[in-house]
Amino acid sequence: MPQISYFLGVIIRMFYRDHNPPHFHAFYGEHQALIDIQKNEILSGSLPPRVLGIVVEWTAIHQEELLENWKRAMNKEELLNIAPLV
Repeated sequence: MPQISYFLGVIIRMFYRDHNPPHFHAFYGEHQALIDIQKNEILSGSLPPRVLGIVVEWTAIHQEELLENWKRAMNKEELLNIAPLV
């Protein structure tokens, strides 16, 4: 599962040929969550509230890039790195 971004201890990854809806995996320590890209909400799992807020903010900023990476993943193309939240 390729890592596409890393910021403030949060690792963002995306699987190739994963299931719909378009989403990514966010990891923070022992926590992990699947985040719906279009709705910008948790599909499953959990993150601490502060970390979820950071991930939601990052997702809103990079939604188009995330959707492009989702398309690339479905086509087994190389995923692009996305800038961290600064």
